[in-house]
Amino acid sequence: MSLALRAAVNRLRRWLARLLWHRMLFGERSQGRWRPHSRIAPSTCIEHEDRLELGDHVFIGPYNFIEASAGVRLGEGVQISHHASIVSHSSHRAQRLLGPRYVDWQGPRPGWVSAPVVVGAYSFIGPHSLIEAGSVLGKGSLVRAGSVVRGQFPDHAVLAGNPAVVVGDARAADAAWLARYPELRAGYDAWAGQLAAPER
Repeated sequence: MSLALRAAVNRLRRWLARLLWHRMLFGERSQGRWRPHSRIAPSTCIEHEDRLELGDHVFIGPYNFIEASAGVRLGEGVQISHHASIVSHSSHRAQRLLGPRYVDWQGPRPGWVSAPVVVGAYSFIGPHSLIEAGSVLGKGSLVRAGSVVRGQFPDHAVLAGNPAVVVGDARAADAAWLARYPELRAGYDAWAGQLAAPER
């Protein structure tokens, strides 16, 4: 095969892959409701999709994993970038404690963790992050890339690290943008509330 033909075939393969397997379309159903502005990449793996609750304007990018057996709620406008995981249960302790008896154990499994996950409106989950069972993120939260989130966090928290801790307030960066585009203030305040007083 000539080099020019090989290059043309590779471009065609990439175009077909984008068209058939990676193209996101607007419109999802969640809990029996139509979410016309939400998008989920076809390469995202969702387990127990019937327990995933989406607000509208949600974006879930490529190669994410969402395990929703105990329930996962993503508020209005949540964005999940790529290669992130959200899990509502953890079985590794139970598996180690019970060994081969894990499969047919009767009753609650020792070490099993199961709890819903809630991500507040207009939050952002950075790439290669993990949101663990029982975590609750307030609205407007930002999870930096590679963070491991476990616990409950306030609105507008900027989270980073393993384990993730609050390292800032997202409204600080928002204030600079709103000063530049004051016409956005009313819409922002409608979901976010008033900006915090600037730090001195």
